Amino acid sequence: GGAGLLRAQMLELLECIPPLLFLLLAWGLDHVLYTMFSVIRHHSFVQYSFRSSHHLEVRVGGRSLLARLLRSTIGALNTSSEMALESTNLACLPQPQAMTQSDYLSSCLPLGALVLLCLGQVYAHRLRRVIAAFYFPKREKKRVLFLYNELLRKRQAFVRLQRRRIARHARRHQPLLERFYLWCPLLRRCLRRYCVLCGSPESRTSQPCPTPTCGTIYCRPCWRDMGQVCFACTPGHAPLSGDSSSEEQMSYAD
Repeated sequence: GGAGLLRAQMLELLECIPPLLFLLLAWGLDHVLYTMFSVIRHHSFVQYSFRSSHHLEVRVGGRSLLARLLRSTIGALNTSSEMALESTNLACLPQPQAMTQSDYLSSCLPLGALVLLCLGQVYAHRLRRVIAAFYFPKREKKRVLFLYNELLRKRQAFVRLQRRRIARHARRHQPLLERFYLWCPLLRRCLRRYCVLCGSPESRTSQPCPTPTCGTIYCRPCWRDMGQVCFACTPGHAPLSGDSSSEEQMSYAD
């Protein structure tokens, strides 16, 4: 029925929790790794700068033939050079990239599709029943009659169960204490009665049993659901209005 489909839907939604936890764990791990690599990149950056200059000049004085010869030969040794070298370890450092909003959205899409499939599976099951009813109308009619009779049987079983429970409560009831409760206003402030069906405390809208010797208390919704008949003082073999109508409906459904 509807409760079974709802229960199955809730179970399937609960099965979506492990993928959601895994996705959150992946996001958290990605953020931790990005933060760690960013710190490493920021604090491990090293830059080397090396500059040097070299100048060699040999001067030979004099005007003699030997001086001119030395100037022409040793002058080739005069050199001048400058060197500037810069080096960094940027190529060896990690280059982390944070996830963008589109990355987060794309990672959420499969999980969102899974949740939508879980929610739409109930309607797919109902559509399956509609298709089967279209091709097999007699079988669908038998199924509806079976479910209707099952609901009627459960209703009758509930009425009988409540009748037996209220009868047991009436047998355990203390008439002397009930009389004191009805006669003594002070005792009403100390003791508080409850509905025999749902257990709600007595209020101004509560309905006591019309029989003076019974004193069973009902809340207004339970009194209306029981057909305004007290099960504590009604004989067990006496049919109630709800039972008779249910029996008539059962015979009609059969």
